[in-house]
Amino acid sequence: MSATTSHHDDPAPVGGKIWNGFTASLAVLVIIMLAVLTMRFVRGLGAVTNLNDGYPWGLWIAYDVVVGSALAAGGFSVAFITYILNRGEYHPIVRPAILAAMFGYVQAAFSVVFDIGRYWEMWHMFWPKYAQVNSVLFEVALCIGTYTMVLIIEFLPVVLEKLGWRKPLTVLNKALFFFVGIGVLLPMMHQSSLGSLLIVLGPQVHPLYQTTALPLLYLTSCIGMGLAAVVFEGTLSALAFKRPLERELLGKLMAIGVWLMGVFLVLRFADLAYRKVLPLAFKPGLIAGWFWLENVLFALPILLLLGEKARRSRKRLFLAACSMALAGIFYRFGGYLIAYETGAGWHYFPSVGEIAVTVGLVAFEILAIIVAIRVLPVLPKGAPTPALSGRVED
Repeated sequence: MSATTSHHDDPAPVGGKIWNGFTASLAVLVIIMLAVLTMRFVRGLGAVTNLNDGYPWGLWIAYDVVVGSALAAGGFSVAFITYILNRGEYHPIVRPAILAAMFGYVQAAFSVVFDIGRYWEMWHMFWPKYAQVNSVLFEVALCIGTYTMVLIIEFLPVVLEKLGWRKPLTVLNKALFFFVGIGVLLPMMHQSSLGSLLIVLGPQVHPLYQTTALPLLYLTSCIGMGLAAVVFEGTLSALAFKRPLERELLGKLMAIGVWLMGVFLVLRFADLAYRKVLPLAFKPGLIAGWFWLENVLFALPILLLLGEKARRSRKRLFLAACSMALAGIFYRFGGYLIAYETGAGWHYFPSVGEIAVTVGLVAFEILAIIVAIRVLPVLPKGAPTPALSGRVED
């Protein structure tokens, strides 16, 4: 079967050795993360972070939660296209998308716990007596926690198949449509609310980033980021495991992503023009430079994937996916860190401990996905493709 042919074989474990030099390196990074977190939970946030009264949120929120959950949006996006829009052709990439989304949201959920000062009272978030129903942050935390559980349930059939438990699998499959519906609604709610959190901060956020359109901008960009992550991970897994690449399906996903990037750019610049703050983008400085870097990255996939032939190029698909993901990452860093101006005298740059935890979480996610793909029926069964064992074809 060629690398360009869409295969619809039943899923099967990839098999092969789990432990090698690469996975061992990932395990070391996870161990370092656990050591830093032990110090954090014993001695407090101040022992391992550079957070302060001016910057109570840092890298653990900006990347691990805001960015990490957005990159995991491919799970609900692909599920929506496949099951709700009834586009069954995308079925071969549903399980990998759900798997990556599940670990992405586990990362985000854990990161919230790491950042809570009184972490031993975390259970208050789920207890009705303490519910702050008017709080945007409460809505985000509740939706992330609930959606993480939904993703685990959506992925559970894969585990039941591996165990050979047919009766529980049959029962779960009959109820799965409910969880798919909830699994589309919840992330749309909290991804837009991550933009609403910046609205709450008011004038502390630079006018180039502060707008009532933030919920729509965050939702639009996160779907693009999620689709880009699916393409990125699909390309790398095809190369790593020497398997056929679903080039046609990934090209269609990126076509949706490109359309969304166009909508995002139109909305963003229309909003800036309407609020009459666009001239600030031409004022020399870090914020203006960051702003234009984001927009170049948002626009680059549109240029790379002009025409159907371009969307069938593996190199262009991969570069466009990288650009689309980076654009969303920089946009979120811009709002939560770069354009956040809490007042004179306050500064923030992540500590070595914060960076170690973030790197360790990413390492854990990659390691967990590798193990899952090797031992569980995630990817469609198919013979290795010789073309993928050598150089990457265009």
